[in-house]
Amino acid sequence: MLIPTIMQLTTRPFALAISALLTLSMLAFTAKETFTTTDAPGADSSLLKFTVVEAPEWSALFNRSSGWFGGDGIFAMPLNGKDNVKANNATETMFIFSDSIVGEIKDGKLQSPTRGFVMVHNSVAYVKGGEASKDNIRFEFAKDKDGKPAHMFVPATKGDVQPDDYYWLGDGFVNTEMNNTMYIFAWHMRNSDKNDDWSFGDLSTNLIAIPAGSRPPFKNHRQIVTPLRLNKGEVFGAGIFVNTKASGAPNPDGYVYVYGVSKARLMVSRVLPKDFEKFSEWRFWDGSSWNTDINKVAFIADRVSNELSVTALADGRYLLVYQHDSMGKKIALRVGKTPYGNFGPMQEVYECKESEQKNIFTYNAKVHPSFSTPNELLISYNVNAFDFKNEIQANPNLYRPRFIKLKIQQ
Repeated sequence: MLIPTIMQLTTRPFALAISALLTLSMLAFTAKETFTTTDAPGADSSLLKFTVVEAPEWSALFNRSSGWFGGDGIFAMPLNGKDNVKANNATETMFIFSDSIVGEIKDGKLQSPTRGFVMVHNSVAYVKGGEASKDNIRFEFAKDKDGKPAHMFVPATKGDVQPDDYYWLGDGFVNTEMNNTMYIFAWHMRNSDKNDDWSFGDLSTNLIAIPAGSRPPFKNHRQIVTPLRLNKGEVFGAGIFVNTKASGAPNPDGYVYVYGVSKARLMVSRVLPKDFEKFSEWRFWDGSSWNTDINKVAFIADRVSNELSVTALADGRYLLVYQHDSMGKKIALRVGKTPYGNFGPMQEVYECKESEQKNIFTYNAKVHPSFSTPNELLISYNVNAFDFKNEIQANPNLYRPRFIKLKIQQ
């Protein structure tokens, strides 16, 4: 979960979950706000015609009773770098998760003398092919020296790093112009008071760089501290759109678009794939042009979630999908003429039925284009509980992604 509902390896997941979602989405910084209304100049005012169906086969794929049985922050990265092409039988895709729970469930109950599960900050899964099949998915998490579940990635950069620091993960992609290196956004987090769940703060916006062919626990990965931050709370890496020919984009301009969120407002940067680690080459949309100054970045949409997606449509437009009002029960979309907006009016896509239950909330909807076709888009959203500790005991399979399909009408 991107900034999302992050929970620690502790008995106090609820407070961190809510504080992460609310605080990080509400912290303001010095970016230039230009357009946050649906009637912004140049916005596409035409509405997208579509229908929606649930995707039970995909939701069931993550409904498990042994080992990994829950997580959020789900992003999908095809290892061949073809982000914008539906996976075929030969395609292998890596899913990344943030806070994940590992344990055993039997007869609907957690099996353990204590809590019944261990929570780790991140984990991964590999899927072979383009269809939802439990025979084609396997989950991976790191293990400590005693063989117990552990976080896959922990901060290991030079400078100020403490043993209890942790990473929250954002979006990622395989960069075919950088030797197929996989890049994943990661936020270096720390709690200033170990007894206070609300004392967390972000120290840096980092990149995890994984060489081609590397497998868990990714011992040969690199960690790069980036300058892609202003004040605390901004979150570049909330979504990535790879608009290149190699990725299968229908109208490629050669750039990688990296989206950020602050105070529930969307901002965007871009860079050529070959320059991904050259931060002086990054440019930030200021509302009228691409600017070298990150402090001039503009907001191009409002009321978005901390994780989201921008996807190319078959008709040449671009689709922004997100959870309306960050933790709202509605999944929403907006359409733009370019990957950087302006985006037209909000359209409600789906009302998450889980949020109708007491103490349950939903968040961070996004499209997974590598499991979609031009006219049928697979969308996931996360499910969590305000009283996580007690709810997960009563409903162990609550905390996992759910899926729907957006069917575009011609």
